[in-house]
Amino acid sequence: MSNLLSIITFTPLVAAGILALFLRGEDAAAQRNAKWLALIATSATFVISLFLLAGFDASDTGFQFVEQRDWIMGLTYKVGVDGISVLFVMLTTFLMPITIAACWNVEHRVKEYMIAFLALETLMLGVFVALDLVLFYLFFEAGLIPMFLIIGIWGGKERIYAAFKFFLYTFLGSVLMLVAMIAMYVDAATADIPTLLAHDFSAGPISLMGWQIAGGLQTLLWLAFFASFAVKMPMWPVHTWLPDAHVQAPTAGSVVLAAILLKMGGYGFLRFSLPMFPVASDLLAPLVLWLSAIAIVYTSFVALMQEDMKKLIAYSSVAHMGFVTMGIFAANQQGVDGAIFQMISHGFVSGALFLCVGVIYDRMHTRAIDAYGGLVNRMPAYAAVFMLFTMANVGLPGTSGFVGEFLTLMGVFQVNTWIAAVAATGVILSAGYALWLYRRVVMGALIKESLRAITDMTPREKAIFAPLVAMTLLLGVYPSLVTDIIGPSVAALVSDYEMALAADGAASQLAQN
Repeated sequence: MSNLLSIITFTPLVAAGILALFLRGEDAAAQRNAKWLALIATSATFVISLFLLAGFDASDTGFQFVEQRDWIMGLTYKVGVDGISVLFVMLTTFLMPITIAACWNVEHRVKEYMIAFLALETLMLGVFVALDLVLFYLFFEAGLIPMFLIIGIWGGKERIYAAFKFFLYTFLGSVLMLVAMIAMYVDAATADIPTLLAHDFSAGPISLMGWQIAGGLQTLLWLAFFASFAVKMPMWPVHTWLPDAHVQAPTAGSVVLAAILLKMGGYGFLRFSLPMFPVASDLLAPLVLWLSAIAIVYTSFVALMQEDMKKLIAYSSVAHMGFVTMGIFAANQQGVDGAIFQMISHGFVSGALFLCVGVIYDRMHTRAIDAYGGLVNRMPAYAAVFMLFTMANVGLPGTSGFVGEFLTLMGVFQVNTWIAAVAATGVILSAGYALWLYRRVVMGALIKESLRAITDMTPREKAIFAPLVAMTLLLGVYPSLVTDIIGPSVAALVSDYEMALAADGAASQLAQN
């Protein structure tokens, strides 16, 4: 089907338009209809995306399912997927029906809530399929708006502060990316991403305000993109917006934020920074590797100090994203494979952990760790599910969390053993804060009177967790489901990266002679 990607991308937005135009009223029937329409639309999007996966040829390292047509004001609408982006499309379409199902208890402005999530799905999918700079930037930035509204309208007591902090951090970082995109268009005379991937941006040293800049234009462009993607990940030390956003966001908002939105930063590094600016990436890789290692250790210690479950899991996400950036800028097959696998796995595991918090928050209306204890006595099914995802978060062999961290550390070890050693301590620390959380919430005697009437998971809640449990275990024992798809594209990316560095080295040697 020639327009399959457009159908997948815009089906949720069409459903949002139907909700906005035709659904009236705030009565129970209207709320129920809004939820069902959103669930049907997101489920249909996932089913359609299965045809994309079935028709995808992993051995072809180019872009597939490409659609291109003239748009407005001379701009081009161009979309496509390769082995790196196709799984992020699948992750998004897989998680959105689960997210909508987790919204079933929402009663305030339900229609608008569903519209926000449907619009957000289209914008997130657009980021992963865009093959034009302008199109990518529009999707990348527009995604801020529905998440800003989700936090600001349906969030907690300090939702306005958290929403504005989230918006300003991510928007200001992206302003520099916009400047860099304009410079790229001027230099290459095109906004076509596949063409830009083959374009040789100048890496010769330049002088700027008296400073000699190694890597020249590539370094300046790399830094501008880094400002945006590092905030989006988020990397230490520009991570402080994330815990506030998670704590104040509703459960479904936290799931989407952790499971999908954070991955846009890692995807940006893989789509732009590494292949388009290889000399600058190699030059600045030590900086990224050390920042990532510091993030893993620092945020793990911060997580150990938290008394709010959501904030602890949020800091855990920052630590796990540290493994991602390390793997990407190790710039070898194992490192990049591990980074992508870690992002996919983190989507399932972190999303499930925020859903676990949501289950007991819906019952007790508190996220304080001290408010719980001994839940295993009243909620055995919940205790089992929470245990599985806690172990996956730690990186237990047999779960998807192990594979990504193991591959990443293998890749980084080939580049710098000291950084790999520092990062490996994060595995130990993650066991510390994750098991500490589990012990205080789930284990022990049920001594708090407020918990004696708490009930176990409902059939709807069990159904929500079932696909996440299945994927976490399946990818843990059969990781080639992911690596077979991403492997050829990653191999081509790494090969082109090494060839670009070799060519630059040869050119530098020739210039010296």
